[in-house]
Amino acid sequence: MKDLRSVDLNLLVDLDALLSMRSVTEAARRLNLSQSAMSGSLSRLRRLFDDPLMVRNGRVLVLTPRAEALIPPVKEILHQIDGVFAESDDFDPRTTTRSFSISASDYATAVVLAPLLRGLADDAPNVTVNVLPRSPDVPAVLRLDSADLVIEPREMMGDSPLPGVSLFSDRWVCMLDGSMHEPAVLARLERDHYLQLPHLVYSIGQDRQLNYADRHLASLGVRRRIELTVESFLMAPLLIRGTSLVSLVLERAASMLPLDGLRLVDPPIPVPGITDAMYWNPRHSEDPGHRWLRQRLADTAARLTPTGDVS
Repeated sequence: MKDLRSVDLNLLVDLDALLSMRSVTEAARRLNLSQSAMSGSLSRLRRLFDDPLMVRNGRVLVLTPRAEALIPPVKEILHQIDGVFAESDDFDPRTTTRSFSISASDYATAVVLAPLLRGLADDAPNVTVNVLPRSPDVPAVLRLDSADLVIEPREMMGDSPLPGVSLFSDRWVCMLDGSMHEPAVLARLERDHYLQLPHLVYSIGQDRQLNYADRHLASLGVRRRIELTVESFLMAPLLIRGTSLVSLVLERAASMLPLDGLRLVDPPIPVPGITDAMYWNPRHSEDPGHRWLRQRLADTAARLTPTGDVS
């Protein structure tokens, strides 16, 4: 067993940054160190673990298997050290300079994070909120503390063991360009006509993971002509305008977009709505700052206009 008295435990902070950023330059920037200082830390860590930890693959650095295995325990150790040296359980949003990270879709960002941030500008002026893109692996994001909170539809999360609180519900509508379709189609979109149209589909990640509505249609065996996939709900109006494309969009987000001639109609095939919820790592459940952030987010969601009354 290595004598801990001979180990500089500050190296754990450098190791965490290197494992997270997978770049000496970015790790140095994150910790406000020089690149040479971070390179020196990496050299010391390599000797300490008798492993290269990061190796070059083409133009990028990749983690060795040993380094990958170190990610969870290093995160957990740093979190426990944080708890040991925490000054008290007090948390004052008016004076804290704490930073929080929230993983969310552009839809959830527009619907609930934007009003949250407007409220924090006055009440918590020195708090920083980092909005991160969605991840196809929510448990890993929270386990590794890559984000403090993740906002995801409960329907996508399934029976998750993670602690979570529902925030708001929404329903799916079809978006089309009104000038590209007959009035009768816009008055009532029939199933056969709907399936003949080219479709724009929202997906996530390199494997193009479908959203809940499109997963539902796929589970029913509904076959459509998917002409375009995007990772942003907010791109739908720009891409649909001037085309015969149709897309399933969420009503709350659609109400915030510049429709300008675009029409929203009920889908001819019933699609279950969604309930967005926030999830977190259970080890943060009693953290005062974390509790404050969750409560602010829940309060913001509670003030949202009910679905169906969106104008």
